[in-house]
Amino acid sequence: MQPDPEPEADSSCCKSRSKRVDWVLCSSLLLVLPTYVAAYFIPQGGSAFGEFIHGIHEFIDAIWWGLLIGIIAVGILHYVPQSKIHQWLGEKSNFSGLLRAVAAGLLFDVCSHGILLVAMQLYRRGLSLGQTMAFLIASPWNSISLTLILIGLIGWKWTFVFIGLSVVIAIISGRLFSSLERCSFIPQNPYRQHTENEPELGFFEQIRPLLSTPAGWGRWIALSVKESQMIIRWILLGTVFAALLRVLVHPAVLAHWFGPSVMGLGLTLIAATVIEVCSEGASPIAADLVNRARSPGNGFTLLMAGVSTDYTEILALRETTHSWKIALLLPAITVPQIVILGWILNSLS
Repeated sequence: MQPDPEPEADSSCCKSRSKRVDWVLCSSLLLVLPTYVAAYFIPQGGSAFGEFIHGIHEFIDAIWWGLLIGIIAVGILHYVPQSKIHQWLGEKSNFSGLLRAVAAGLLFDVCSHGILLVAMQLYRRGLSLGQTMAFLIASPWNSISLTLILIGLIGWKWTFVFIGLSVVIAIISGRLFSSLERCSFIPQNPYRQHTENEPELGFFEQIRPLLSTPAGWGRWIALSVKESQMIIRWILLGTVFAALLRVLVHPAVLAHWFGPSVMGLGLTLIAATVIEVCSEGASPIAADLVNRARSPGNGFTLLMAGVSTDYTEILALRETTHSWKIALLLPAITVPQIVILGWILNSLS
């Protein structure tokens, strides 16, 4: 299989693969970049506008390095052969295969909507339902770039607590789906059959010629940025939302309504269900819940439940598996675990 074509020299970061304008990305860039620069000239405090631009400035200062490393990682992952990924994941639904699926989910650097496409493709290639669900649940905000971004936003401690708990949910959910599949409560994967992979170039066979010239480096950088658009767009949009939240909602109000209480946890779950924002866009808001509302359980719930209750994922599961039962079991199995762990985090904080 030949490597994917490189991006054209005149490709814009505001254009999607179909050459349509990415209005979310363009609008976010046009809003974030000028306000970030303006923060150097306008003092903080005294006005809502000053609070807004300094909120954006603080978020960008906290996440830029993680975002940069994530873009580089995306560029590298682009040249890893798909056959190697499938070979590493395997086709077994045992505990070892489940752990490999979770590990792969942690390493994939794609947003929740992008990872959904990957997960559905893996299911069509014969991955067991348990592995597919474990991969999908572990992936959305545990990508390399988002991990680094969350470290910048909420620190090492809470980032790794969140990752550890999400792995627990992914493993438990994967095991439950595998058990339900074995006892025929839900249909088995109809695509599960051995297929031969087409010949394809290895990683070093592609990357060495590309990086041997300055022009090749330029194409690789352009590709990395282009492939990261889905991450960048939601990060910038989430930064704007978080800055607006800082201006519009007083810390006392945030702590009251979304504080570490049963009511705060319930309101966070409702917000995560209603708001259709990618996991990258939710991360700055989740960080505000951790830092300002002092509610780490609510931040964890926003990140996890925002994906588990996403109607896009539910409809995609229904379309791929041809089963409403499988699709609706995603929130039914994961949400109770998320709420319980969120309550425990709030109680211990």
